[in-house]
Formats: sequence, structure tokens, C-alpha cells
Amino acid sequence: MSASSPVELSATIARTAELLRGRKIALLTGAGISTDSGIPAYRGEGSRNRSDPMTIQRYLADEAARRRYWVGGHLGWRAFARAEPNPGHLSLAAMESSGLVSGVITQNVDGLHLRAGSSHVIEVHGTMRRVLCLKCGQVFDRRDIAVQIEERNPWISVPENVALAPDGDVLPESTDGFIVPVCTVCAGMLKPDVVFFGEYVPQDRFKAAESLLRASDAMIVAGSSLVVNSGVRLVERARRRSIPLIIINREPTRADVWADVTIAAGTSDVLPAIQELLE
Repeated sequence: MSASSPVELSATIARTAELLRGRKIALLTGAGISTDSGIPAYRGEGSRNRSDPMTIQRYLADEAARRRYWVGGHLGWRAFARAEPNPGHLSLAAMESSGLVSGVITQNVDGLHLRAGSSHVIEVHGTMRRVLCLKCGQVFDRRDIAVQIEERNPWISVPENVALAPDGDVLPESTDGFIVPVCTVCAGMLKPDVVFFGEYVPQDRFKAAESLLRASDAMIVAGSSLVVNSGVRLVERARRRSIPLIIINREPTRADVWADVTIAAGTSDVLPAIQELLE
């Protein structure tokens, strides 16, 4: 069941609340929940077409590619880090606090669920807050790496307006003369603690997501088109248990045929409305 007109949307949200009432809800969120915070989605309206995404193979093998990544990543991260949680994030944090939501599994790397106040958050694709050394394993705060970048490249400046990607990246005009950051412990290669294209979600993170889902008896997918396999696998787990599945996404998803309810609307509107009816 989906909704199109405002009247139908209101009725669908009411039906959704009745379906969820008395159940512990697990959330799976994607880029669509953060669009109202100024971070674009990978797909759908307002998304940026990324015809040449950075793969882990290219990052490891190509020094020029790493330089390009760190220039764009730094310029974008400064703007990316200023994004604030929106009503969708805040409503999930409030529902967790009141015992309605068991936790959030997010495909996003923006950290907005934690900043909104959610405490049980599994970031299956990692986070932009941390940077890892691929040689010695040292973990760094991204802010410290930003300081190193600016010390090594005092000419670099962050424009007032940048065209962000969902991972906080931008396309730099030039990388000439840029010195990439290195591990301050062993001078090894650094990499943001995010899952690149061509990488697998770490097994411990996926198992934690499965555990959260097993502890829940309903699932909401919010702002994800479910193109990424990790999300589809979690939805399949919910389907096998025959627990209610709600999908909130402006565009169709790969799992719409499995859902008890699909709501083609924005998460900033729908999630607070569900919260109000449940509380």
C-alpha cells in the first residue's frame, strides 16, 4: 500500500502507526533521511551523478587518485561536518528514548543520528569522523587529520558553497601540489573509516545489525532505495521472520513488493507523524 494525495498519506501514516503499535521497531536508514540536512542522496531527485566513484582498488594503487580524494574529501568534509540533524533524525532519537525504537542501522557516514541523540546506532558503512592507518592500525579523529592537511597545504581554502556528495566529497578543480596526510605514528597510508566501492561491510558490523533486527519485531526502511546489497540482506532477514516492514522513500525501492506499507514521501514529514501517533 502506498500513498499519493495528502489525504491518502495521512491515512497511510495512521495505518502504519496501528501496524507498529506495541512493537519494538528497528530502523534501516539511507541517504534520503539526510537530504533535508543539506546532504544529497546518491539517487533520485537532487542527487549528483557520480560516473567515476572512488574504488578501494584505485585508492590503494593510484597515488594521484589518493591525492584527488583527499583534496575533495577535505573541502567537502568541512561543509559536510556543519550539517545538522533534521526532524527525521530527531524523531528517531525521541522514539528510542521512549522505548519505541530498538536502534538504528544506517548506511550513512554523516553521524547525524548520533548528533540527534540516538544511542544505539550501527554505522554499517563506517563514519567520516574517523581515519585509519592501513599500516599500523592507528585510529585518528578526522578533525586532527584536517589540521594536518591544512598545515601541510597552507594554500588550501574551503569555498563558501561546495557541491557535496553523500560521502562528504567534492570534485576539486585541481590537486596540483597537494601533500596527502600520513599516519603520525608510522607514516603509513591513511583511509577514512568508510566502506569504499569494492569493499565489503565488515562482518562484525553486519552481525551487530542482524542482532539488532532479531531484537525487534518490526522494521522501517527510511530514505534508502535499497540498491546496496547490505540493506537488501537485512530486509530479507525481516521478511523471513514475517515481521511488519514499512518502507518510506520518495522513489521506488528493490523491496517494495515485500513491504506491508510503502510511503512515497519525505522522512522529515513521515517519521515525526508516526512518532506523534505512537506516543
